[in-house]
Amino acid sequence: MSRLPSPLTWLLLGDTLALALLTIIGFAAHNELSPAYFSRMPATFLPMSLAWFLVAPWLGLFEKRIVQNPRQLWRPFLTMLIAAPLAAVLRAAWLGGVVLPIFVVVLAGSNALGMMTWRAIWLVLQKKISSTNF
Repeated sequence: MSRLPSPLTWLLLGDTLALALLTIIGFAAHNELSPAYFSRMPATFLPMSLAWFLVAPWLGLFEKRIVQNPRQLWRPFLTMLIAAPLAAVLRAAWLGGVVLPIFVVVLAGSNALGMMTWRAIWLVLQKKISSTNF
């Protein structure tokens, strides 16, 4: 019999998928969803993912006592506000460009709201399946 992945595994997968969806939404907001832009998406998604997964553990976003507490939903928001500038620097280095401050503000704000929303959804789902161990 196969064992289901742990809640932590689902959380990591969900974070990755949420970041991918936020990247797609960002490109769609700029009318850049045609195949011509697909090769540029990794230059946003990968630095953002790296920055998120570097900062998130420092703010406890993979600790059971934090991720299962609705009062801690501010943490994904703050995490993204910290991670976005790092992601923008990594993206600029990848593309050989510069960091535009407005890009950092929009990236941080939109992704902070997006990740907070995803983590709220995860919290509700986790409560429904609370019989599993972390």
